[in-house]
Amino acid sequence: QIDDLAEVDYSLSSLPTVFQPFIDLDLKGVVFPAGNYTDSPYRAASFTIPDQSDSMLYLAFPEYFFQTSSFAYYTAGAFNMTIAEETCSYFSLNTEIFGSIIPEVAKYSVTPYPVMLKLMATETPIISLQQDSFTVEIQGSMEVLAILPDSTTQSLFTLNIAANTSISLNIFDQKLMGSLCLNR
Repeated sequence: QIDDLAEVDYSLSSLPTVFQPFIDLDLKGVVFPAGNYTDSPYRAASFTIPDQSDSMLYLAFPEYFFQTSSFAYYTAGAFNMTIAEETCSYFSLNTEIFGSIIPEVAKYSVTPYPVMLKLMATETPIISLQQDSFTVEIQGSMEVLAILPDSTTQSLFTLNIAANTSISLNIFDQKLMGSLCLNR
């Protein structure tokens, strides 16, 4: 089990192959929602690791591993979150702030009410591997709700979100470093 949301099946997918200088182990590497082992909508493609022999251990994670991880966490609801004043105390969101940006919100109320943001992925995020980076495409929505004095909520508006980011990883001074680029 990875955490409360996902588990990984890393059993052998074939018998180990023993060679003079090394042992080759093919592990499944399928991630699925915790307690719900289901067939993945993705199919694993075979791949080879470049022939190198200057290190003791080589690990390779195919695109399939990241695709099943994304599917498992999406299915478990990991990409859904609510941001309210209690969970985000370093800035205060209210209808007055949104009213200065969106005039329709200002018409809704004269009195500033606290605001709650509901963020959710609307599709399984797509993860693609490239030679020197990987790309994450996510589709989602953000609903902005006013919290009224009687603790009920009133939806103010909903935004549809499409994001495409590239992430490059490098090892620098024995530390794994990453750089993130928002493509759109």
